[in-house]
Amino acid sequence: MEQDIVFLDSFGHRVSGILTTPSDSTDRLAVLCHGFLSNKNSTTNKALTRMLGERGIATLRFDFFGHGESQGPFESISTTIGVAQAMAALDQAATRGFQHLGLIGSSFGGLVSILAAARWSDRRGPPQGTASVRPVLSCLALKCPVVDFSEELRLEFGDEGMQQWKATNTIPNILGDPEPIRLDYAFYEDSMNLIAYDPARTIHVPTLIVQGDRDELVPLHQSRRLFQALAGPKRLELLPGADHRFSRGEDFRRMTTLLIDWLSAHLARC
Repeated sequence: MEQDIVFLDSFGHRVSGILTTPSDSTDRLAVLCHGFLSNKNSTTNKALTRMLGERGIATLRFDFFGHGESQGPFESISTTIGVAQAMAALDQAATRGFQHLGLIGSSFGGLVSILAAARWSDRRGPPQGTASVRPVLSCLALKCPVVDFSEELRLEFGDEGMQQWKATNTIPNILGDPEPIRLDYAFYEDSMNLIAYDPARTIHVPTLIVQGDRDELVPLHQSRRLFQALAGPKRLELLPGADHRFSRGEDFRRMTTLLIDWLSAHLARC
């Protein structure tokens, strides 16, 4: 069953989400965090929602600020807001009685998921309006996660492109469209303060990283360094020949299967 929901982040922004529950009752749920310039109904999110439902796991997928149906102008998005919205989604799951939670993050959503996981572990006490026990964050599953967005942006745009961004508050469309995208330079400045290597050292839950070894957007060295930083059980899967979007059918199937198997195995242990 799918239910449209709206909730607020800590800044008061409205967040649009879809809660999907399997036919049998469950207290296990995965929060799905989509990538930059994507939305809650991405091909990956819809496939993961279906596959997790078949394993008896509920999902909550949502649109980040300025994406899809969530509030806000895209050009004002920041990683800080993204993390606040992922935390709000986890709180939303908790208020609805789910006690064993997982996070799945794609690209930018991977960065957000790492930072949110570190903060969730640091928080004390249950979210407001919930039972006396804080829900457990049981595992992370990351699809080609950004770890240092500021570095990725510098590598993608170069010195000249970065200067133009600062002057015009626009960037080239990373999805290939000829029209530039309005994005405040403050996004870059914010991302410099939210690099995920150090927070990853505080994450002890089982974490999977899946990336193609031909990823054209997220540098492979970021996933390798992230893998070394993570404190808990971990696994790094580099798919030969796969690009950032896992555009070949066999790569997409392998990626989604790895993510689903990880979530279902570790949530099932709760």
